Amino acid sequence: MNILLTGANGYVGRRLLPELILEGHKVVCCVRDRNRLGIDAELAKKIEILEIDFLNPPKSISLAFAIDVTYYLMHSMSSTTSNFDELEAKTAENFNTLMSSIKVKQVVYLTGIVNDVNLSKHLQSRNNVENILSTGPFHLTVLRAGIIVGSGSSSFEIIRDLSEKLPVMVTPKWVLTKTQPIAIRDVIKYLIGVLQRGECYDKSYDIGGPNVLTYRQMLQLYAKVRGFKIYMITVPFMTPRLSSYWLYFVTSTSYKLAVNLVDSMKVEVICGKNDLRELLRIKPISYTDAIKLAFKKIEQNLVVSSWKDSLASSNFKSDFKNYIQVPKYGCLKDVKKIKLNQNNNALENIWSIGGYKGWYYGTWMWEIRGFIDKLFGGVGLRRGRTSPTHLDNGDSLDFWRVILADKDKKRLLLFAEMKLPGEAWLEFKIDENNTLHQIATFRPKGLLGRLYWYSMLPFHFFIFKGMITNIANNN
Repeated sequence: MNILLTGANGYVGRRLLPELILEGHKVVCCVRDRNRLGIDAELAKKIEILEIDFLNPPKSISLAFAIDVTYYLMHSMSSTTSNFDELEAKTAENFNTLMSSIKVKQVVYLTGIVNDVNLSKHLQSRNNVENILSTGPFHLTVLRAGIIVGSGSSSFEIIRDLSEKLPVMVTPKWVLTKTQPIAIRDVIKYLIGVLQRGECYDKSYDIGGPNVLTYRQMLQLYAKVRGFKIYMITVPFMTPRLSSYWLYFVTSTSYKLAVNLVDSMKVEVICGKNDLRELLRIKPISYTDAIKLAFKKIEQNLVVSSWKDSLASSNFKSDFKNYIQVPKYGCLKDVKKIKLNQNNNALENIWSIGGYKGWYYGTWMWEIRGFIDKLFGGVGLRRGRTSPTHLDNGDSLDFWRVILADKDKKRLLLFAEMKLPGEAWLEFKIDENNTLHQIATFRPKGLLGRLYWYSMLPFHFFIFKGMITNIANNN
């Protein structure tokens, strides 16, 4: 079967792609920027990549084969707190136009459960997208899910952060809202199961796991699986703004995502009755089993995708291609280099930097910088990294974004997503003479940017010198 996968570099898209390949389907991955499609070289050989920004009217495209099914996995909830509904509507309309030109047979849309009378702005927008897609010249199959639980999912990571970091927490009343979580592996089963099933055409289905739980119960069950206890005091006076700040400072979520999540967490997301589970012969796994499976992936370093690697986790708005060429003029630089011995582990050390491993020197100073960044609305260090040893283009890495990770050419290029009066790059490369180069580049914005750079020079002297030394000598 020939499949067009939109949102291929998102959390669900990156989980779905290898499963589609295993099923023997031909897949075209539709992304805004091919540089952000972080997949391994072997998988890349088996797909085609199509660059399209659906916020703009689509241009005619040329495909090697006709498309049978398209997955619609795009959303804009985390990009803004104001007009994401307008962006999502425009995306859906432009999508319909393109699907009309390529005459696709079926579109599968993954969205949220919308059974509550009072929907959040996010769920209203998702429902509006469904209405727009239903006018398209194709058969539409809609799968509506609530909380998705899996290693790297935003819901799982937020529950993990709250439970692990706050043994005693004062919680807003939305923790008493009921939801019906579903494991990511069951979501993938449903997405694949409805492919060209005629009985699923032009229908909408709620999909969920076997347990209906409050957010409070989800936190408590997480703690039970992990072998510790948490204590919660629920108060009625925590405003949505305070709740958003609470999530933002305690968890790895961005403030924009926190605002939209809090808005949605006041809405019950419980499945309505349907026969899809029986039709596809899917036996969904429990919430606690989903947590156990997520930790198996984490412990084995097999986390395929994380919501933190999406641009939604940051304030990054531009195309990666605009930053892959480090500027030469109007910049301030700190350049270090060191000759490596023959039995060094420098390349592996570079590819393991950040996250739990730290920054090889003065990690406590990086942590202070991350805390300050959070205070000013930045991403801080809480995102960490998805894999402790593997990096792909587009991955988040603490408060950096991986712009280029080319292990064959021994080059790693990072772009800063922290709040700065300018733009910053950090580059590591090992040349043909076995010399490690470490280059910090800063392009200041005005006088404030220059003052910032020069005020940080004393810290840079120790941090950058210590970092390259330890990368070269840490075996």
